[in-house]
Amino acid sequence: MPVLEVGGSHVTAAAVDLDRGRIADGTRRRLPLTPGVGPEDFLTALAEAANGALSGLSAPSVPSASSVPSASSATPAHSATPALSATALGARGIRDTWGIAVPGPFDYARGIARYHGVGKFAALDGLAVGDLLTPRLNPRPARLRFLNDASAFALGARHTAHAESRRLVAVTLGTGVGSAFLDRGTIVEDDPCVPPEGRVDLLAVDGRPLEDTVSTRAMTAHYTDRTGRPVDGLRELTALAAIDDATARDVIATALRALGAALAPWLTAFEADTVVFGGSITAAWPLIGPPLTAGLAHHDPRLTRLTLSVHDDGEDQALVGAAVFATRSV
Repeated sequence: MPVLEVGGSHVTAAAVDLDRGRIADGTRRRLPLTPGVGPEDFLTALAEAANGALSGLSAPSVPSASSVPSASSATPAHSATPALSATALGARGIRDTWGIAVPGPFDYARGIARYHGVGKFAALDGLAVGDLLTPRLNPRPARLRFLNDASAFALGARHTAHAESRRLVAVTLGTGVGSAFLDRGTIVEDDPCVPPEGRVDLLAVDGRPLEDTVSTRAMTAHYTDRTGRPVDGLRELTALAAIDDATARDVIATALRALGAALAPWLTAFEADTVVFGGSITAAWPLIGPPLTAGLAHHDPRLTRLTLSVHDDGEDQALVGAAVFATRSV
């Protein structure tokens, strides 16, 4: 199954064998994107990555030494790209359908970008990505199936590591906060037991949007406000915290406790049994895990019994999840 995963700074294409939950060796293609990318460059990057991924199936593959991503409580999982063949993937799946994970806001049913007033991809607002991308793909697919990137991550994590989970919640932490709620593998977005549209980022903390507290923008700004020192993203902020910068640790702890407190009522209402975390900041789980857990427990001590799983291979999970979604009937 061929898939694309679009992030805030990249697009990745690959071919996935869902029977094994693995990515075909030699098919991964990753190209950079910028938040200000224009429509033509955006479509060109997606098509180049996609066509490159399929071209990788034509050459014989050599088994990789790495293994499939797996997850365990409180420890990051690691990625893999075992070798697969075009035959294993199936010609019909390759020609007929692509699964495409993209960040919102996006009209997923119609394949149209809705990036208005969100600080990223503004030049793509209103772009009919599905209609314009399809003729650029070789072979031309019968359909493209779009889904939210956090939903793709959730589906991939369940498929590869948590098949036994009845009610799984996924949270991605990076530039912003993404989320998805799965009931037996089905995405739940319109239900009183989940936030509006299943989106944690629409929640509020002390009357303000959650991402004013929990996001790259918010945490780095809070650190700079307190110290007068600018920091270049969460990677630098977590690095400072790791070397005992007390202010950096406090900024991170405050944000993650707030996230735990905001999540907690919804995890209880949804009767979640598993929560998976992904995104760039999960590499700093020893720093973010304790305050996040404390925020959950403050609301409901029973939430400490949840299975908390950390995946630092969110791209792989999203690629697998996009393939899961693409195989389902409309």
